[in-house]
Amino acid sequence: MKLDYNLNLTQEQKLIMTQSMQLSIKLLQMSTVELKEYIDKEFAENPTLEVKYEDLEDGSNSKDKLDYKEMIKYLEFDSYGSQNYSAYDQDSDISPFTFISSKKSLKEYLIEQLREQLNDKELIAISSYIIEGLDERGYLTSSIEDLSDELKLPQKSVQAAIRIIQSLDPVGIGARDLKECLKLQLLRKNCTNEKLYSLVEDHLESLADNKYPQISKELNITLQEAQELGDIVKSLEPKPSRGFYTGEDVKYIIPDAIIKKLGEEYVIIMNDGVLPRLSINPIYKELITTEKDKEAVAYVKDKLDSALFLIKSIESRRSTLYKVLEKVIEKQKDFFDKGDNYLRPMTLKDIATELDIHESTVSRAIREKYILTDRKTIKIKDVFSSGIQKNRDNEDVAVISIKNKIKVLIEEEDKGKPLSDQGICDILNKMGFNISRRTVAKYREELGIKSSSKRKRF
Repeated sequence: MKLDYNLNLTQEQKLIMTQSMQLSIKLLQMSTVELKEYIDKEFAENPTLEVKYEDLEDGSNSKDKLDYKEMIKYLEFDSYGSQNYSAYDQDSDISPFTFISSKKSLKEYLIEQLREQLNDKELIAISSYIIEGLDERGYLTSSIEDLSDELKLPQKSVQAAIRIIQSLDPVGIGARDLKECLKLQLLRKNCTNEKLYSLVEDHLESLADNKYPQISKELNITLQEAQELGDIVKSLEPKPSRGFYTGEDVKYIIPDAIIKKLGEEYVIIMNDGVLPRLSINPIYKELITTEKDKEAVAYVKDKLDSALFLIKSIESRRSTLYKVLEKVIEKQKDFFDKGDNYLRPMTLKDIATELDIHESTVSRAIREKYILTDRKTIKIKDVFSSGIQKNRDNEDVAVISIKNKIKVLIEEEDKGKPLSDQGICDILNKMGFNISRRTVAKYREELGIKSSSKRKRF
């Protein structure tokens, strides 16, 4: 076999992902909160970068001052957690700070109750220790034996402390498992029906599956009685900590844009106020021409390049999102006018084709971004929906519209004879929707609706 060694020249084109391109893509897909955090980090590391937040106290912006009296009338405050209240007008009758309260954790609330109800310092100390060990649901996961060993105390003292904790609010706190949690709530309600406690102790799985015929047979009661007992149990709270601060901060939604209807047209107002204005520190511009130290000049030039690229990339992100939203409004005008039932099928590819950009660019531009409309705050991704064929008029219908119809059909069904997935499928087919039973089942599960056997009422 003969081996030859040759040198060959070939010419080919390759797309090399430079660091700058990677950063540009990264910035495009950042949410507003992520971008703000990134800007703060860059500001701390890059001395040539200047960051300035909008100063609402500036006289030149006095026309933009917020009227809190008007805002309180129609805005939902939980959607505006990032709002800057530094410019609050002290002469106003209503302060937004009136609506802000400090976070009180479940454990703090329980210990407060202990101190109000008990004088025994030792019992308070034992109970407080046990409370600190409750999990995020409000359950006690440590055994009495383990707690006794940890505290070097007799089990009777630990049991006494647990009984105290279980007498506090919210009801069910300090339970060792779900069954005990539910039974504690029944006791607090002064329920004396032994069948009810038997249902909790022995038949929770059957209750979850709506197996009332089996429950009625095993408890020797009628179907109606089984269902009534089941309704009582289902009204109880399986997670006593619900509604209390458990240590995780609430993540607020900051809309990237506001869609406002003016006359017959919709306008896009980019929410630029949540991000700082970036500029270049003029001192460093001058330094390049006056400084003789080559290393210092090279360092400054590198930082200036980084700052300029960041400013350019943020503006590009804003511009891309604006163009995408323009096309979204153009294609979904009925949705913005009339609501969810009028959402038309629209894919990322549709918008990408219209704008002559790559589909992945659209995907990154809308990732984790929200818009504020006259009706509600919407995740931009939610207005993109695939469609299924509607036979009657040969039109595409958005999945969300089909889901809404399934939801309405189930809400209006005879609860004694709930509609099966096939039954819903037949009704939708008669309405002109080309949909299969399997698709109905899939959409029903996505809506969090149980099957017909679990919805049946006796």
